Order: sequence, then C-alpha cells, then structure tokens
Amino acid sequence: MFNQLPMYQRQGPVAFKKDLTNILAFSDHLNSPENNFLSIHVAGTNGKGSTSHMIASILQEAGLKVGLYTSPHLKDFRERIRVNGFPIAEQEVVSFIRYNKLFLEEHQLSFFEMTVGMAFSHFSDQKVDIAIIEVGLGGRLDSTNIITPLVSVITNIGLDHTQFLGESRTEIAFEKAGIIKNNIPIIIGEKQKEVTSVFEEIARKKNAPIYFADELVREDYSTDLLGDYQKINAKTTIQVIRLLNQENFNISSSEIMEGLLNIAKNTGLKGRYQQLGSNPKIICDTAHNAEGLSLVLDQLKNEKFLKLHVVIGVVNDKNLDHILDLFPKTANYYFCRPDIPRGLEAVLLQKAASKYELNGEVYESVEMAYKKAKQAAKKDDLVYIGGSTFVVAELPL
Repeated sequence: MFNQLPMYQRQGPVAFKKDLTNILAFSDHLNSPENNFLSIHVAGTNGKGSTSHMIASILQEAGLKVGLYTSPHLKDFRERIRVNGFPIAEQEVVSFIRYNKLFLEEHQLSFFEMTVGMAFSHFSDQKVDIAIIEVGLGGRLDSTNIITPLVSVITNIGLDHTQFLGESRTEIAFEKAGIIKNNIPIIIGEKQKEVTSVFEEIARKKNAPIYFADELVREDYSTDLLGDYQKINAKTTIQVIRLLNQENFNISSSEIMEGLLNIAKNTGLKGRYQQLGSNPKIICDTAHNAEGLSLVLDQLKNEKFLKLHVVIGVVNDKNLDHILDLFPKTANYYFCRPDIPRGLEAVLLQKAASKYELNGEVYESVEMAYKKAKQAAKKDDLVYIGGSTFVVAELPL
C-alpha cells in the first residue's frame, strides 16, 4: 500500500486527487458498503479528529457498535479504521488488498481512496450500528463524501491546505460546506463571522437545518483530553448527541459524561495535548496550523514552568509565516525534520525561525531533538513537542 501508491501523508500534493470518480467506482465494485450502516460526517480545519473520537466514545458508552474512520495515523495504519476502539486486523488489511488488487491497479486509486473503501467495507462486514467518518481534506471532493449521514459536522474554518482549498476562509468554507446534504442537519462548531453566510446559504439551498453549537450548548463539559480548546469540541459533540436523541437514540446524560471522560480508553486517541512526562513536564500536540497552534500555545501560557523548551518540525508545504510568529521568543528551540519525504529540512526551519527571533540548534532527527531537550530541561521546566502530526508520531506515546 505504502510503496505502490502515492500517500498524501508522506508525499503531499502529488498524492492528492480532487475527484470522486474513483471512489464512486470503487464503492460500486464493493457493492456500496457505505449504505449498510448509519453514519456521521465530520469536517473542519481543526478539532475534527477530537470531535470524531468524542462522538464515538459517547456512542460506545451507550452500548452501540461504533465504527471510527480518521486520518492520518500516528503509529500504525490500522489506527485509521476502528470498531469500538479496536483497529482493523492486519490480516483483514492484507486480504482486502489482495482481493481487490486488480481493481486498485487498473483504476490507479490513491492511497486515501483505497483506505476509504477499506473502511466502509470493514464497517459493513462488522455490521456496525453507526460509523463516525472524518473527512480527509476539504469536504466537497473528499473521498468520504459519498455517504449520506444522519448528521453532518463542520467544526471550524482556518487557513490550512490553501494550495488545494483556496486562499481565503470563504473559499475554504465553500469546500468544506460540500458535505452538507439535502435535508440532512448540519452542525457548525464555531460561528465565525467571515464564513457564517457561506454555510447558511448552502444549508438554505439544500433545505438542511443548521445549528451553531457554540451558541446552543452553554454548559462546559469535562473530558479526559487535556487542553481548554477541547471544550469547543465537546460542545460540538453535545449538539450532535442532541440531534441523535431526536432520532430516538436515547443516549443518557450519564452515558454522555462517561463517554467524554473515557475518550482515550474507548477510542485510543493520542497526541492531543498529551502529557508524556513530569519533572520536567512534557507535553506534545499534533496541532500544525495557525489556528490550532494558537490554541495550544495559549494553553501553554497557563502552565507553570521556569523555562520552555520547544521541539519543533514541520512539513515542507507549510506557510511558516503563518505559524512561527505565534511562538514565544524566550523559549529554547530544538529544530528537527519529521522522517517523511514531506518533512522540511531542519536547517531551513531554523533559518526561517531566526527571522522571528526563535533561536536554537538543529538536530538530525526528532528522536535526537527530543532527547536533547529532555537532557537540557530542569525539573521545573516544560518541554513541548509539536509543529506537525508527523513529529508527534515519532515520539514514544
């Protein structure tokens, strides 16, 4: 899978296909497995992964058999396709590829198209009650956008993947609003003035009831995920559950509470403001764009420490001007390159960072940078590792 087909996670734009032709053909080849289970579709610039896991955890606590499709993976490809927290078996992956190999090669499916088909087929075979389907990139032309969900969700809009989705938030909102279906409720996690009209207009044309979660859910819910920014995702999740209960799901308040307090245990979610150690305190987070990093760095300001040590690496298609200005000038920096073809050379990151008075040394790997930061940090310091999902993926989680 990794070697024969271009993989966006590793190679970037060369692997991206803005077209639903292949996935529709593949679905037909697989006998439309996405029609055999209920689903919830989740898009957005930030928070869609956490929100998907929150919804799945609550539904599991309610006793349902729940499929969860997310991307990218951190450690193991099988993380992308789970049922009640358990990843798809290795043998099932092998068997699926072997059985469909001729079709995959003849139609030159992308890595993501192939994986979406595998997920839908697995959820159908497992007879899940409902599946939470996270959009890969954008929405309108994303391979997941062949489902007809009970509820569609767009968490928020930020400037990320602009080379594919557009240079403005309005353009990006239009692409993500492509998951809005006729007569299917759409939940917007955060009401953002710049893009509200885009969602309202498309929802009106499609007769889709629209809900803005941050206006409708006033309570703050506790979760086992650290980071104040998860409160926003929790409100989006609660609005989803409210709509499901209108469809006779009968999910109780205690199941909601337990679901939000057991997300990591129920779903296996990692890398969201995750604490890896104490004395010094060590925090990692997969945030990788301006909006996400802004929330995480604001959260770090609330931590108590003497000195901040930042292990940072990014991919080569990232707009560094959008993110480097967010980082504190007083921290010690450890520049590294994630071990994927898309990884930006650490020396180039160091050079760009110096323009923002972010100073530190270059290391040949994430492992070496992390090791050096831990050695340099005193017990009352804090070590933060981030900048890219792929940096966090190389940590001992």
